[in-house]
Amino acid sequence: MFTGIVTAIGRVASAIPRAGELAIDIDSSYSDLAPGESVAVDGACLTVEVVREGGFRVSVVGTTVGRTHFDDLTEGTRVNLERALRVGDRLGGHLVQGHVDGVGTVERVTATAAATLLDVRMPDEVAIVTIPLGSITVDGVSLTVNAIPERGVAQLSLVPFTLQHTTLGERRAGDRVHLEADAIGKYVRHLLTGQTGGA
Repeated sequence: MFTGIVTAIGRVASAIPRAGELAIDIDSSYSDLAPGESVAVDGACLTVEVVREGGFRVSVVGTTVGRTHFDDLTEGTRVNLERALRVGDRLGGHLVQGHVDGVGTVERVTATAAATLLDVRMPDEVAIVTIPLGSITVDGVSLTVNAIPERGVAQLSLVPFTLQHTTLGERRAGDRVHLEADAIGKYVRHLLTGQTGGA
């Protein structure tokens, strides 16, 4: 479980396909990671396999590769990082599972006097549970939906602090971003549509 509050920005040292998976080596400022620990990388919960001085390695299984844009990663790409929430930690963002629900596309970036507006085109499974003033996670960053300017598009307001301490300030029209819809909205939709799972 995470909160969507980015605690470090990592840099991809390598991203190598390996037996249907993707092995990603990330340089980071975390100094006390342990193998087996969960870290959200651009909002996707991944397990630390190897810890080295100045960084760590994670593996992305094939199903996750198919739901993310990790296959676009190249050496030097900056990624948002967050360590798993501990009991007693402040919940500064919202409850984030680290499950990428889909990949969105930045439609436009508009600078205003107070903030930068990011309009993101959402896949249907995210759009259907996204509401104005609701929560959404973009590349691992907890954000409030400013508005829905058109069907399937979420407008997000990025304050200077967010621009400085995450990679969202680097996003441009056409960029792909990881999206995690609000968990409460997903559960409510599930119950209202009468979907069931399991035995």
